Amino acid sequence: MTVSDAALDRLREWNAEIAVVLGSGLNVLVSAADSGNSVAYSDFPELPKPSVPGHTGRFLLGNVGSTRVIFAQGRVHLYEGHTARQATTGIRILSAAGIKRLILTNAAGVANESFSPGTWMMISDQINLTGTTPLLGSAQFLDLTEIYSKKWRADFTGAAKTENITLHEGVYAGLLGPQYETPAEVRMLRQLGADAIGMSTVLEAIQARALGLEVAGFSCLTNWAAGIGNAPLSHEDVLETGKSAADTFTRLLKATVGRG
Repeated sequence: MTVSDAALDRLREWNAEIAVVLGSGLNVLVSAADSGNSVAYSDFPELPKPSVPGHTGRFLLGNVGSTRVIFAQGRVHLYEGHTARQATTGIRILSAAGIKRLILTNAAGVANESFSPGTWMMISDQINLTGTTPLLGSAQFLDLTEIYSKKWRADFTGAAKTENITLHEGVYAGLLGPQYETPAEVRMLRQLGADAIGMSTVLEAIQARALGLEVAGFSCLTNWAAGIGNAPLSHEDVLETGKSAADTFTRLLKATVGRG
């Protein structure tokens, strides 16, 4: 048995059907969990290792309420020099481990001025502006009409109202990065229908749907996009806002998937 086979068996033995991919600054969601109950990304030779601050690089076997969950702490991005196929390796591993439902999270800039930094946006749809896809090289003509589960979104919306949580809903635009967008690019993206802007998630959602997984997505709105706010953009601010907003998302998870 190879290292990768043994590591996959550990994930499978946890018998979870839901996984949560944690974006920048959101590792605090599971910071109190037992680090011994985890599988390092390095145990999977085929899985690229994150190089960006705020991305730990392990699968943590945890619980949300009474529900077993696998938390993917950290992701890799195209801008780190990876292909779309490489950047979505973790999603294929989670699917092979028995995951049926996937929650993607990210830190994003706010393009919709009716939203505000420090709140959360549930992704209703996406715009892939990375110029690539994890399905490249295949002839898999995938229907993405409902890339983010309408039924699951309704569940989260209901839970947010019950918990008195502000939960926006909108369109996420995924770009290549690593540079932030210019004010002109932000205006263009807003005209295209984007409410939040980031550098991840869109490829993972495509890969997950290609594997038949049910997908939900959430953006932690960490800062105003360029040209809207006055402050310069920094990754440190993104991480800090993500930490402060994590408690709200934990409550939302417990009110939905945590009930078993």
